[in-house]
Amino acid sequence: MTRYSVDPDRGELIATWGTGEGDLSTRIAALPATAGSSALLALSRALALLSDAAWRTYTHPAGAAGSLEPNTEGWRREEERKHFADVVDAITKPHLPSGGAVMVSYSHLLESANRVGRALHNLDTPDLTAAVLAEAATELAAIENAELGNLSGRAQQAVLLSREDASPVQVAAADRLLQNDPFGPAELFSAIDPTAAAVAAAHWLAAAAEVTAEASGYEPVQVVLEADNIESLPHETPTLVLGLIDDGATPHQAVTGLVRHAMHITDGLLPDPTALREQLDDLEETVAEYTGDDDPDLADIALRLTPLDPKRPARDLLEDLLTGIHGCWLLHSEYDEDDTDEDLGDAEDWDDDQAEEHQRRSRERFAQLVREAAAQHRDRLV
Repeated sequence: MTRYSVDPDRGELIATWGTGEGDLSTRIAALPATAGSSALLALSRALALLSDAAWRTYTHPAGAAGSLEPNTEGWRREEERKHFADVVDAITKPHLPSGGAVMVSYSHLLESANRVGRALHNLDTPDLTAAVLAEAATELAAIENAELGNLSGRAQQAVLLSREDASPVQVAAADRLLQNDPFGPAELFSAIDPTAAAVAAAHWLAAAAEVTAEASGYEPVQVVLEADNIESLPHETPTLVLGLIDDGATPHQAVTGLVRHAMHITDGLLPDPTALREQLDDLEETVAEYTGDDDPDLADIALRLTPLDPKRPARDLLEDLLTGIHGCWLLHSEYDEDDTDEDLGDAEDWDDDQAEEHQRRSRERFAQLVREAAAQHRDRLV
């Protein structure tokens, strides 16, 4: 979301947003010199709330909630998204206090817009109102662009957000980047929505696991776990995703399911009580077996509700999947019969440059094999 602040020295309202590579800022308007700090901060706070409510329609799209029948979660999200068209009117003609009370909208988006309007009404500065209306239009347009898969300009802040769904345009863009570099170029984190990037990365991880399994003899779902014996890796999540794909899930289903589950936990929801009950039963059985106590005390034992970082689940998942591809290469290089490079001489006598050249060739050989496997199974991505 875009953040808003008041520069008291220059008397300006400032907007800032992240890009994946750092933050950008822009001057929105000059502030009235006679206004008190509380009134100015009320405006900046209301604008931040408006941005937060608007971007939530992007991170929590109606289609990801399932049913759109009246009074369902999907229907409520759809109705909230429709209120984009009403934001300007809410800012221009806000609900004002009357008789000691004020009308409050059920819509978080419209109520935030009304708060912006009330803050502007108190400041009573036409030029400032015009600038804020233009700023609101810019913010909403950025979200509309992000929904279409266009992350240019202000919409680039979407690369820092987790989303319950993935844009096909963004998935295709991520797939092209991984085609160039199956280990994951930096652009995946600065130019692509992280959920969409993770969908593409899951497809490429499955291809890497297949190549590694063929060389090593291990099952594809086990290769990242085995690679952890070579180098410490966050193997749990890549192994979980490989297992889901092996069971028939598409990369889109596997990734969005995990991200959505983590986002629900972030929102304070318990998305699958039955699965949690089974997880608790398994934990109790494991502790009982370890301690020999038929009724173990679980008071001091923490249980993870999601394998992802709930503060940044999509980016965390993307990082783990790319690390999983790296792990596949580690294991593959242990078994690759072509991983000799005899023209470099005896491996025991290699200097740093020769060792680096050997690693470069090994990674490129592996990358080409993964490209071929990914192309063979492209149907699971599209």
